[in-house]
Amino acid sequence: MRPRLIVTVLLSVLAVVGLGWQIYERLPGKEAPLKTGRNRALDAVPVDVADIRRGPIELRRNFTGTLEAHAEFVVSPKIEGRIVHLEVDLGDSVTRGQVVASLDDAEHLQTVVRARAELEVAKANLQEARSLLVIADRELDRIDSLQEKGLSSVSRRDLAKADQLARMAHVQVTEAQVARAEAELEAARIRLGYTQVSASWKEGSDMRVVAERFVDEGETVSANDPLLRIVELDPINTVFYVTERDYALLSPGQSVELGTDTYPGEIFKGRISRIAPVFRRDARQARVEVSVSNPDMRLRPGMYARTWVVLKSADNATIVPDQALATRDGKQGVFVVSPDGKIVAWRSVNVGIRQEARVQVTGEGLTGRVVTLGQQLLEDGSAVVLPGGSAASE
Repeated sequence: MRPRLIVTVLLSVLAVVGLGWQIYERLPGKEAPLKTGRNRALDAVPVDVADIRRGPIELRRNFTGTLEAHAEFVVSPKIEGRIVHLEVDLGDSVTRGQVVASLDDAEHLQTVVRARAELEVAKANLQEARSLLVIADRELDRIDSLQEKGLSSVSRRDLAKADQLARMAHVQVTEAQVARAEAELEAARIRLGYTQVSASWKEGSDMRVVAERFVDEGETVSANDPLLRIVELDPINTVFYVTERDYALLSPGQSVELGTDTYPGEIFKGRISRIAPVFRRDARQARVEVSVSNPDMRLRPGMYARTWVVLKSADNATIVPDQALATRDGKQGVFVVSPDGKIVAWRSVNVGIRQEARVQVTGEGLTGRVVTLGQQLLEDGSAVVLPGGSAASE
């Protein structure tokens, strides 16, 4: 048996004996004997004590959460088609804008060829229409010249003017046909480009990883069918949930320590990035996200994570063992031992941060030592016996 445990047991026995003796002394009809030095020694309460210390203390809370990808992107084709080739597979790295799959493009190539031919026809029609307009303009100018000489009638000029206006309208129509053909050619080229499926995302890092593959080569897919799920792993998110008790003590930017079963004993550092503004109705808890640097990508989504968050801290706090706390008249306090170790004084305290078996207290006269065992027999001014010591004598 350890010496500390032996002392504690002996003090407990002495406390019980002392209490029994005091009860016996107060039995009805019993005369109070003359108090000698030995009697006064029996009145002192045996106690155990600990030093009142000053130093840092933290309120740390442990939460269990799950690792999630910082961001993810599902690659889908914009058109239907048969998958000819997949450029990446499960676990491969992907850069922003990289082509990850190819669809059969034969039909779309023919569409581009046909659209290009239709554009050429439209351009030829426009050229013809413009030539006819030039001829109509010249004819009208010639008739105007003859009319000035009195060699042409008004009706003939009207016919020439009508022909000119018709040619101008025909030019406008063929110009619109050319624009439509150009648009159709561009649309055909765009659809042809869609046969090369790329992984494009806007925010985050330029490198991500294929987390899941949904199709194989040779399959025919429809537009917007998922092909691959690509995730960002650096940084990685840790997600846990907090109750109302701890919610107000958290804020974005707070430091967080993280541990996993995959890497026992290793601590990863992170910071709170987002806190949900609402609580889940079913559990009355709010979601908290922690961003953790993961350059070597050892941490993976789906892992369980244990997180430690410092909710409060004090650098120069007055600290006592939590077992030193006692209650008198509905107030918490401690019994402070006098410098000579013979009596105790009651000191009311306000309790602050608790860390394991230590507690922060504030109040007056908190120096020296406090009673940690035997408080149930003490009042303000009680005589005490310290381990290995003696009681006060009158």
